[in-house]
Amino acid sequence: MGASMVGRGSKERFARALLVFPDGTSRASIERDPVPRYVARGNGSYLIDVDGNQFLDLNANFTTLIHGHAFEPVVEALAHQLHLGTCFAYPTETEIALAELLCERIPRVERVRFVNTGTEAVLFAIKAARAFTGRSKIAKLEGAYHGAYDWAEVSLAATPDNWGSPSGPRSTPSYRGMPASVLDEVIVMRFNDADAARRLLSLHGRDLAAVIIDPMPSRAGLIPPKPDFMAAVQETARMNGVLVIADEVLNLRQSFEGASALYGLVPDLITMGKIIGGGLPIGAIGGRHEVMEVFDASAGRPLLPQGGTFSANPLSITAGLAAMRHLDHAALAHLEDLGNIVRNGIARAISKSGAPFCVTGAASLFRVHPMSQEPNDNREAYPTPNASKSMKQLVNFFAENGIILPHGGAASISTPMNRTDAELVVEVFSGFLDSHRACWT
Repeated sequence: MGASMVGRGSKERFARALLVFPDGTSRASIERDPVPRYVARGNGSYLIDVDGNQFLDLNANFTTLIHGHAFEPVVEALAHQLHLGTCFAYPTETEIALAELLCERIPRVERVRFVNTGTEAVLFAIKAARAFTGRSKIAKLEGAYHGAYDWAEVSLAATPDNWGSPSGPRSTPSYRGMPASVLDEVIVMRFNDADAARRLLSLHGRDLAAVIIDPMPSRAGLIPPKPDFMAAVQETARMNGVLVIADEVLNLRQSFEGASALYGLVPDLITMGKIIGGGLPIGAIGGRHEVMEVFDASAGRPLLPQGGTFSANPLSITAGLAAMRHLDHAALAHLEDLGNIVRNGIARAISKSGAPFCVTGAASLFRVHPMSQEPNDNREAYPTPNASKSMKQLVNFFAENGIILPHGGAASISTPMNRTDAELVVEVFSGFLDSHRACWT
């Protein structure tokens, strides 16, 4: 079992880090209370910090490690590749093999380009839509995270103070100094509002290059899409010549064919990342052959030049190929079974206690919300100060009982986990409800 408070080893390292990083960390997403936990190593579904505490890891580097830590097929493949070379200015056969796997597996992925991160995948997908349509504006969902590209960040951090009316969300900046011109070029929609989606996409259709949709946005609640909303987006986009980009950097793990296939979305472009890199940095843009031709440089300068010193580097490609080859139907069924145990168990515990919580998610993903009713979109999922306090208590309780639970995003199941691990998650959650009963009765 771990401890909720970090130990001496983490505190010593954080004191050093404060001297070289702006806030002592190298990523804004690092959780701290007030000191971050420093990790020494990972093994399967567990991680061990520098003070020797072991935790069941439900973060898995923000859902990336679908096979857990130090997955042996990936380790072996990387060890072999390291002796052959780490990167080249020329292509390798392995990148063809991973692209073939994605094209065979994911509907509508007829051609692929590899990049280094999910952010780059979204960036180039949006650029590809612009190059294909000759238009510049995009539409996106309020509160949905699509990486660190300016246009994709609009209204990521929208709050009740600035997000505007329910029927016409305001485009809000995600950081101080974001150009006003960027805000003018992004139309913001609410998730699961079919009528508003039809109206906004019709009103701005002639100027829109693309609408980017995460089929189940994690930061916006990990909420399932309503069929009428997905249909409204797709049909209205098609009528107005607007490309549909499915951002599956996180949600590709929902099925063998990805998330779009589950929810009836037929995109023109799909962005991928996280699990397709086997634990190493990667991103990919896939899509219809006609659209992907904007990258074609065989006859000279393409409509959209795309390079990158480390794009399709042999290490990421090798790790990704090993990981994806082992993510077969049996592995995905195992993940879904465990996900169902966790979600159903948490839901039963909530129902029994009457506590103001709910659980959302699908397949190998789940998210606990400190509210009684399952939200429909980002605004309904937005936590009050009291709700945020409850989540902090929950996260700390899990850590005290040897489980890492993400504070504000998707928790994920990995293939090394078993039924005992899943039942432990439910047991600890039930223990939290019992021990904090006085907070809501």
